[in-house]
Amino acid sequence: MRPQQRVSLPLTELLSEIVTLVPGEPGPDDHGGEISARGVSMSAAEVEPGDLFLGVPGARFHGAAFADQARERGAVAILTDAAGAALVREKNVDLPLLVSAENPRSFAGKLAGRVYGTADLHALTLGITGTNGKTSTAHFLDAIMRQLGLITGLSSTAERRIGDQAVISHLTTPEAPEVHALLGTMIEAGVDAAIIEVSAHALTRHRIDGVHFDVVGFTNLSHDHLDDYGTMDNYLAAKQELFTPEYARRAVVCLDTPAGLAVRDGARIPVTTIGTTGVLAPGIVADWMVTIENENPRFTEFRVDHPALGALRTRIPLIGAHMASNAGLAIAMLAEAGLSLATIGSALAADGQINAQLPGRLVRVSGESGPTVFVDSGHTPDAIEKSLHAVRQVTAGKVIMIAGADGDRDASKRGDMGAAAADGSDLLIITDHHSRKENPGEIRAALIAGARTRVTADRILEVPNPEKAIRAAVERAGATDTILWCGLASQDYRDVDGVERPFDVAEEARQALREHGYGA
Repeated sequence: MRPQQRVSLPLTELLSEIVTLVPGEPGPDDHGGEISARGVSMSAAEVEPGDLFLGVPGARFHGAAFADQARERGAVAILTDAAGAALVREKNVDLPLLVSAENPRSFAGKLAGRVYGTADLHALTLGITGTNGKTSTAHFLDAIMRQLGLITGLSSTAERRIGDQAVISHLTTPEAPEVHALLGTMIEAGVDAAIIEVSAHALTRHRIDGVHFDVVGFTNLSHDHLDDYGTMDNYLAAKQELFTPEYARRAVVCLDTPAGLAVRDGARIPVTTIGTTGVLAPGIVADWMVTIENENPRFTEFRVDHPALGALRTRIPLIGAHMASNAGLAIAMLAEAGLSLATIGSALAADGQINAQLPGRLVRVSGESGPTVFVDSGHTPDAIEKSLHAVRQVTAGKVIMIAGADGDRDASKRGDMGAAAADGSDLLIITDHHSRKENPGEIRAALIAGARTRVTADRILEVPNPEKAIRAAVERAGATDTILWCGLASQDYRDVDGVERPFDVAEEARQALREHGYGA
């Protein structure tokens, strides 16, 4: 998404006070005339005519290696580092070349903000970080404000949306040029509020540079991305960057996990806290409290209390105390932004519900007959544990879990994922998800090894083919049982050996139910 109305900025003006060029290299005015840009892109495949192409080093390739593709798509110039410049010159790409003394990623946000005019964004701007719960919190914020009649812009793991116009998302937080292009489009659309999920990578890779939030929220921290950060301390430190004046004005921090205390204590902006009754560790006191009042297979009712601001009872069309905690965080963030509980309460539907639709988050795909089936996007040990707990609370019979793990991603969490899946289920079916370039058998073996630390082999079933895995689950489930399939619910494909193949978990589950005579 990019704004329709854009102005072309001379590169001299665009780069001024932002970019330091390598001494002795040509400047913007040394290429036979003034060059102007009306867009910025870090992906050659997404360059539009008039763009300044930023060639940045990546995990596998240097972006400058694709400078010829950027030129063919209409780039007016390339800005890259010394290594990238060597690649461009080696290929003899006929494109004005500017060589930065720094990695262009470090200033991409500032350049994009200048091109797309995002300094003019006056909407309420909200950001959410944490390992799990970012997407649900973002969608709860979005739902409440839409129920108030406001126009919202949303950037989440599941989708990018402005008003009713949506596109599928592939990154939790897109690269800085995309973030600012999205914000520029929001300005053009006249949104009242902008909601952005902020990943750890977004902070360490400068994806939200140039964005300033009115209120940010922290959900939790658990095992993930250690292939990038090495230790949990490093991972936490990346998240903590959001809680500084550079990025935000105020914060609401959930204390349900120990990391919440570290975020609260290390924040350099004012912090309000929230916790969940029965989850908060003994002796820990939070400003806001979330208390679960009723759970059933269709919804969760809860109360949010603040000693000075009062209480609000509401419900969400989802199961799980963790989902209620995320909804409570959304309510507290809006209160910190200046909305009263009375105003928030007035946004709720006639039945007092927050009408959030969360793609891939504990979505029920079964009908009224036969076993209950939920699909979920959880892919960390903590997410699996919480989803299984939520399912167990509303299940009279046994719980059957289908689990897989992603290839070419943090392998260190697979054993813990298998253990969590086995702990919370009566039968665990291990299958394949995104194997990517890894051997899928080795991925399954790591999950099974973790599961075997908790249960005996007779409670584990290995079914490599996911289409067969869901059918094996339905065959073994009775009318009072629940099947939970975690890992792929927010995506419409499987990446096998580097090839993305269409795959819809929800539809596959519905088809399996229909084949066994159940409505879905």
